[in-house]
Amino acid sequence: MARLFCAYLLLSLVAPAFELPRDSSQVVVGITKSWQSSHLTISLYEKNGMGIWHKVEGPWGGRCAKKGLAWGRGLHPLPAKASRKAEGDWRTPAGVFRIGGTWGYHKSIKKHPKLPYRQITTRDLWVENPSSPHYNNHLVLKHEPREKWEIRAQMRQEDCPHSLKLFIAHNALPKPIPGAGSAIFFHIWRGDGAKPTSGCTTMPEAYLRTLIARIDPGRNPLYVLLPKPDYDRLRGPWRLP
Repeated sequence: MARLFCAYLLLSLVAPAFELPRDSSQVVVGITKSWQSSHLTISLYEKNGMGIWHKVEGPWGGRCAKKGLAWGRGLHPLPAKASRKAEGDWRTPAGVFRIGGTWGYHKSIKKHPKLPYRQITTRDLWVENPSSPHYNNHLVLKHEPREKWEIRAQMRQEDCPHSLKLFIAHNALPKPIPGAGSAIFFHIWRGDGAKPTSGCTTMPEAYLRTLIARIDPGRNPLYVLLPKPDYDRLRGPWRLP
């Protein structure tokens, strides 16, 4: 009985009461070995009419940030005294997040009809400056970028890793908190996976395209990213796949 109470107490300190939204039937699951790892496995799960989760894609290898993970701002409650994602900390936000729209260099891509897609131009920005009123938001200029901050914020960087992106809604709702982290996406990995990221989740292009083709906004898709020990501990209470 004492051991059971201690286990319950530990769980309550690590993760307050929470469970996945009942209307979510599509979840991307990312699992790392530890909070310090920059490698992860990625799988896509879908829930059937009986409420049972089934793996439909993966597992795939992927990369996250150079310094591992820190708790992000998403749907989940933030554990007390936990390490939290901050701008420029070289950590990927962990937790449960909504998945947003898609951006890319090409005029069109293979995707679910309901998934928003925008072709990135030189005027498309994603603002990462915490002092900006547009922090962690997509902004379209009415002119070609000329200020230094505009050039730094350009989404079109003329490189393969950024040629296709799927938004992860960290620090997005109800509105961004300045300095809590910005511009978190799924995108194509660098150097065939040889390089970690500064905060995003990356994977081979073929896997990213497969993922984008299956993501259905009507199923309230989510991204769950956790170290394996934490995922195993929270799987029941949070009703994870």
